[in-house]
Amino acid sequence: MCGIAGFVTQNANKPMRPIVEHMVSTIVHRGPDDSGVWVDKSAGVSLGHRRLSIVDLSLAGHQPMESVSNRYVMVFNGEIYNHLLLREELSSADTSDFSVSHDTCVSFTSSGSVDWKGHSDTETLLSCFEAWGFEATLNKTVGMFAIALWDKQERKLYLARDRLGEKPLYYGWVDGAFVFGSELKVLKAYPGFNNAISRNALALYLQYNYVPTPHSIYENIYKLESGCYLSVTATSVVTPLSVAPEVDGEYDGLALNRWWSLGEAVESDSKHIIKNEDDAIKGLDTRLRESIRLQSIADVPLGAFLSGGIDSSAIVALMQSEAISPVKTFTIGFSESEHNEAIYAKEVARHLGTEHTELYLSSNDALDVIPRLPDLYDEPFADSSQIPTFLVSQMAKQHVTVALSGDGGDELFGGYNRYFWSKKIWNKLSWMPWSLRRLLGTFILSQPVERWDLLSNYACKLFSSAGVVQLGDKAHKLGARLETVSNIDDLYMSLVSQWGKPQPVVNCNYTARTILDCREAWPNIDSDEERMMYLDSMTYLPDDILCKVDRAAMGVSLETRVPFLDHRVVEYAWQLPLSMKIKNGQGKWLLRQLLYKHVPKALIERPKQGFSIPLAEWLRGPLRDWAEALLDEQRLRDEGYFDPTPILYKWNEHLAGRGNWQHHLWSVLMFQAWLEKQNTNL
Repeated sequence: MCGIAGFVTQNANKPMRPIVEHMVSTIVHRGPDDSGVWVDKSAGVSLGHRRLSIVDLSLAGHQPMESVSNRYVMVFNGEIYNHLLLREELSSADTSDFSVSHDTCVSFTSSGSVDWKGHSDTETLLSCFEAWGFEATLNKTVGMFAIALWDKQERKLYLARDRLGEKPLYYGWVDGAFVFGSELKVLKAYPGFNNAISRNALALYLQYNYVPTPHSIYENIYKLESGCYLSVTATSVVTPLSVAPEVDGEYDGLALNRWWSLGEAVESDSKHIIKNEDDAIKGLDTRLRESIRLQSIADVPLGAFLSGGIDSSAIVALMQSEAISPVKTFTIGFSESEHNEAIYAKEVARHLGTEHTELYLSSNDALDVIPRLPDLYDEPFADSSQIPTFLVSQMAKQHVTVALSGDGGDELFGGYNRYFWSKKIWNKLSWMPWSLRRLLGTFILSQPVERWDLLSNYACKLFSSAGVVQLGDKAHKLGARLETVSNIDDLYMSLVSQWGKPQPVVNCNYTARTILDCREAWPNIDSDEERMMYLDSMTYLPDDILCKVDRAAMGVSLETRVPFLDHRVVEYAWQLPLSMKIKNGQGKWLLRQLLYKHVPKALIERPKQGFSIPLAEWLRGPLRDWAEALLDEQRLRDEGYFDPTPILYKWNEHLAGRGNWQHHLWSVLMFQAWLEKQNTNL
């Protein structure tokens, strides 16, 4: 795991080496073990790298790395889990199939094997690029990565991102140069950076709590989409694009192509071909074990996050069943019982026999982390579980350098409540005329959150049932949706949006679009639930979940790996019928059956809580002064990004307990904290 940076410029007067050295110095946290730069002043190209040594700790893994033929130079962030298998394939391949003759691209010994200098996956990738070409090599990989490859012969830069978007990669134009890097701070370190804040991106951020790909918070800076690669010709880099390039589009010296498509997997002829449930369980077990086995290869200590939920418990259970010693596991707890899953994680860890470490958080812990968030995330990011994610990463780093996580299980196996509740709600309410649905929504919203929570507690006592966790919050979410939606896709959009249409809040004409707005481009998916799962995999997963984990973990130089996102597991999941994912109103059916073979059902079955902090209570208590300073009405007006009226209305309602607006408020607060940091750095 590392960090990369670089630029291409036609300004021959630029002091290129000091610039790229400064750029990579901003991401030391991503790679504290080593650094390197490579400069070709005649071509106007600079590449920089920071290294977190995971595989091949020797200097043989140093980057930037040049190929044997001297044609290619590469910097690379990530892991190619099957790189040893690629080495075997390369050594045994018919050299007549190579894209370039083997005597100029790959060094062979007298016995016909490749003359490897070390055992890093970087060296493997370079040799494969020379032998098979760029896109063909990408398709052979199993891994997570952001790659920058300079082709001296074609004078062309290639940027590539992994299939599911595990590793970040930004690119764009600053002061006439084409720049790229693992984090926005790299691009901001290029001399002359004065790119304006994008009002369209700000509107999207308020809507989703993150800035969705391909946008960034700055004008003329973009995120490379997952499963895509970009090629840039060195002589045509001075023309910035005012909007993000379209996939499979060609521009002046720039082309953006998709090399792997989740949509194709979704529409594949193999979709839903697995019919037998026992076969499905065995198939999932086999693929997950293979993924975990490959992702457990490291030359440094390794562990796993364990929340006690289905996804992380399944990963840890399979890890422990393959391990010869106790797996190191880590979890975060809260003193507020309704947010605390640490007690369940501890029970699962005890049953599996892991070496378990836990840390309980207080509001003071959150306060200590909040000032670090703008630097960690570089652009506004408002998933409040970023706080415990950072703290569990910080704790894990004291014991390991690599941690496996259970992310991705919800999107692949139907775990989010919206997948089954939205369909159930829509089936019951769609018959109503819109005017009646709106009236019902208005009534629900008129009742304070506390009243709905009291109703849930009363029903729990009356019927001796578990009740509904945070009923008031959920009731208000439902009420707001009933006022606006006209079909189930609208309902889904409202469920994944916070501020809904952000025009009343953001002072801009909202024009930017994402895949969620382009319904005509969605794959042909008959099932409403699977359509939601696909869209979450393309948006919420890479832009929220994976971004959150990457920045939090890399902020403390911890590598995270995600076994569920091995593309063979992903493609297998889409071969399963929906009935093996959502059954009897409950998600992740197949994954549960696999987990029950290792962990008693009683330790797993409970209402889904998620990895959340008691944010609503903290905003009314220990975080109140901090929040009120950022939400000062005159301050908001002077800065000019928000209309204070709707924000302060929600703030006052939240303080009075008439509504739980924690997520709406957190998005504004995170932007304000980020903006304050930018102004401080001027």
